[in-house]
Amino acid sequence: MRLIAVVFLLLLAAIQYPLWLGKGGWLRVWELERQLTQAQGRNDKLKERNSKLESEVMDLKTGTDSVEERARFELGMIRKDEIFIQVLDPNSTLPAPATPAAPAVSAKAATPAKMPATTPARKSR
Repeated sequence: MRLIAVVFLLLLAAIQYPLWLGKGGWLRVWELERQLTQAQGRNDKLKERNSKLESEVMDLKTGTDSVEERARFELGMIRKDEIFIQVLDPNSTLPAPATPAAPAVSAKAATPAKMPATTPARKSR
């Protein structure tokens, strides 16, 4: 009788092994559910980002206000007959403004033109 109980216990353990630790076992299911919830969270963030980008694209296609705003802030453009005034905080630590590079001047253009060796004399009265 004792032998039959041991055999049944071993069979029960053999049946439980794939349920808990096998390819389609509970541990694997729990891991996949955790991965699924992470993927859904990432998808929700990406959907929100896509909707913001879509609304921005529609705004750029239909209106000129957003195009003008981007040109002003990103490219530093101003309208004709506008004056650009920049007020800096004296306590701010801004880097020095970049000065545009002066065009390279060739040696020929830098030297003044030579005067002819002989100059015409003035007529005296």
